[in-house]
Amino acid sequence: MNFPSINFSSDIVLGNNLVQLRPFSPKDLEQLKSLAFDENIWHYMTNRISNMEELDTWGKAAVQDRQQQKRYTFVVVDKTTGKLAGSTSYGNISVRDSRLEIGWTWLGRSYQGSGLNRQCKFLLLQYAFEVLQFERVELKTDVLNTRSRKAILKIGATEEGVLRNHTLMQDGRRRDTIYYSILKPEWETLKLTVFKDLL
Repeated sequence: MNFPSINFSSDIVLGNNLVQLRPFSPKDLEQLKSLAFDENIWHYMTNRISNMEELDTWGKAAVQDRQQQKRYTFVVVDKTTGKLAGSTSYGNISVRDSRLEIGWTWLGRSYQGSGLNRQCKFLLLQYAFEVLQFERVELKTDVLNTRSRKAILKIGATEEGVLRNHTLMQDGRRRDTIYYSILKPEWETLKLTVFKDLL
């Protein structure tokens, strides 16, 4: 049986006329620091970036995870300005089970609610199902993050359930994590309905 997989050694570049996703490089840290030092971004995240040391740690983890074939981190480029808007990733990849997760997503405040995240999700889903040929894409968030939960449902994902007391947050809180998924047989319908304006 042939299993789908990501070529971690290749530079995956996805894009349309509004956004480009390209592999993270340590040289991106200089531009990302203008976005990342905003505590509101990290409220529902398991980590926090509030200074250059923490941003460097985040960047080193992204590079190491790609080298170890655990996570493929992209930077989000706003093509209207050419500036970086944030980051997103493929991760929790199980080749044998033909599943991966889209997550680790954060955008600068001025890009939140702009529609850029939806553009990114479309590109990542399309590549995962149509090129990589994965069978299942997972998404998850803090059960308290109502904004993220609404956004995930809006792109057509199915809510699957809550894992209680699942994750330790940077402030010491134990997070309940809510899981969602999209399956390959559902993708064509979602593409033609939920994302039809992006085709």
